[in-house]
Amino acid sequence: MMEISPASVVQVILLAREGGAAEVELREFIAAMADDEKAQLTAIAWVGRGAFEPEEFDEAVATATVEATTPTEDYLMGMPHLSENLEAGLEALGVDVTGEEEDLL
Repeated sequence: MMEISPASVVQVILLAREGGAAEVELREFIAAMADDEKAQLTAIAWVGRGAFEPEEFDEAVATATVEATTPTEDYLMGMPHLSENLEAGLEALGVDVTGEEEDLL
């Protein structure tokens, strides 16, 4: 079960889309998250890129927790297509973020 706020994930997506212009803000936003939120954010990205199936979300979160050897913000910001992976992950998990996107734009 996803505990991270969909609005938080959308914020990461929007900041990631801005690229270098929002790099510092994105790094600080992710760094300020609780450890469980960071693991879930990573798991959503993994589901989005096909490393895990949606029904394996809990396993992905557990793996992200165990394998977190570098700061999450460094790992995720080094991931090609981060925003697309997060969007695809939310979609695969059946999370509708239309309202959150509208609120943040």
